[in-house]
Amino acid sequence: MHLWLVCLLLLTGCARPAPDQTELERRFEELLSGATLEGRFSVDGREELSRDTYAISKVSKVSGDTWLFQARVQYGSHDVTVPIPLTVKWAGDTPMITLTDLAIPGLGTYTARVLFHGNRYAGTWSGKTAGGEMFGKIVRSR
Repeated sequence: MHLWLVCLLLLTGCARPAPDQTELERRFEELLSGATLEGRFSVDGREELSRDTYAISKVSKVSGDTWLFQARVQYGSHDVTVPIPLTVKWAGDTPMITLTDLAIPGLGTYTARVLFHGNRYAGTWSGKTAGGEMFGKIVRSR
């Protein structure tokens, strides 16, 4: 009897309805504008993790899947502030930024896939001579 009740509840939509796309995009913009991504990244073939920080002053949708990230990127000896146009794809309610062979002034050319969920992010990256994983937390500064 209990199994039947569980199945009935699942079939009748006990789950919350998903927000519409406009609401998801508003939440994404609100999540990242004024936030800092504080995390670590790996480089294939190395055991140690390195720190990286992305201070995002503003995120805004430009059109279609294109968003503009105003970001200060810090890792190793690099510290640059740049506007970065990124593609954002959605897996249901989960946003993922994508870039493929994107030249970022002062940093180099990169390919990456990074998804955001709750107050965390995780993904993969590759550059001209290296690649690895990245992950961390989204810290609100306001």
